[in-house]
This record gives sequence, C-alpha cells and structure tokens, in this order.
Amino acid sequence: MSNGHLSERAVDGAPEPVDLTDEPIRLDAGDPVATSERRAVRARRRRIVWLLAAAVGIAGVGALGNAAWRVVQQQDAKVTTPTQVAGLIRDDSEQARSTADYLRNGFAADVELEQSFGAVYRDPADEGRPVLIFGGTTRLWQPERDLDSLFGLMADETGRVNGLRSYSAGRLGGVLKCGTTSGVGGEFAVCGWADHGSVVMGLFPDQPAVEAGDLLRKMREKMQTR
Repeated sequence: MSNGHLSERAVDGAPEPVDLTDEPIRLDAGDPVATSERRAVRARRRRIVWLLAAAVGIAGVGALGNAAWRVVQQQDAKVTTPTQVAGLIRDDSEQARSTADYLRNGFAADVELEQSFGAVYRDPADEGRPVLIFGGTTRLWQPERDLDSLFGLMADETGRVNGLRSYSAGRLGGVLKCGTTSGVGGEFAVCGWADHGSVVMGLFPDQPAVEAGDLLRKMREKMQTR
C-alpha cells in the first residue's frame, strides 16, 4: 500500500480544481451596468438613513433645548398680593388674615416653598363670593404632575375634585386647571396654576369652574412677575 497522503493523490478523470482566491465571487461580474445601479441604490439608502438620524437628533436637541429654556425663563418667579387685582379688593380684616395664614401654612406643609403667601379677596359688587388664594414660589421640574398631586391632596381635605380640566394659562405659560368640589358652604370651584417657578391654588365659592379659571388667569397676570 502506498504511503502517500490521500489529499496528494490525483483522481483519474476528475475535473481541474477550482482556484479560490481572496476576492469575493461576483455573480454579476459580467454586467457593469447592474453593478453600478446597485451601488447607487446603496448610496441613496445610506444618505436617507443619515438624514433621518440627523432629523431625529435635531428634533431631540430642539425639544430638550425648549424645555431647558422654559425652566430658565420661569424659575425666577415672584408672586405678590396687591391691594386690588382683577376687580377684587384684598380683605385685610383679622378674620381674613387668619384664614389666609391657615391656608398658607397648610399649603407650605405639603410643598417646599421658597416664598409662600395667602390672601382673601372680595368682589365689591358681591361680598358673598370671596376668593381664597394661596401658594408660593419654588422650582418645579414637572409643573403639571405636581399640580395634579396638589389637587389630590385637596381632595383628601375637602372631598373629591370633580371635572378637573385644563384651561388657558395665558401669556405667562405653564398649566392652569380647575375642577369643582363640595364643602360646608356648598359647591365651589378649585383652581390652580403651576409653572417651573411657582404653584398657586384658589378656592372660589359659588362660582363655576369656567368663570373661576378665567378669573384666576386674570389675577395671575397681575400677581406674578419674573
């Protein structure tokens, strides 16, 4: 028996071996037009992918930039309680001040505020419809979420706030919402605004939510500055 390795022995009648090189085998090597078209398609696809990626990136950066700008713009808010606002007059009687302090302290116990306030306003044409407003300034990263949480706390104290919905926040931006609840004196509207620098709530006895929301927006435009 021969001592030669099997791989070294020629096979009679076998075809010539195929020479495999490092170059890939091109099935369309004989069709330069088809090759050129495929390259053009791949190039277009790459451009589309990069364009989409760039568009998404720009949109993301833009959204992040807008959010950051809103925080910077709104964070240094100041809220005052002028003697007159939106046709209402501040009630400085001892009873009104005591009520305002109670609301301010209760609110500040739930929210960490840099500055807090409470005030009672009355309509000279209708003394039986006071407005009790309280809140303060603080940095809020998610104003709407925090305002919703405060409505939840309000529900724990007074009963469920029904029909909560958003209203126009006006030129100062942020979010403004109102709903209704029931108390000892009957049904009244509960409204609040929040932005990245302030959060304020108001109680509006014997007023529907739509009217209360409009009134709170007008009060805010005179009470809040940045």
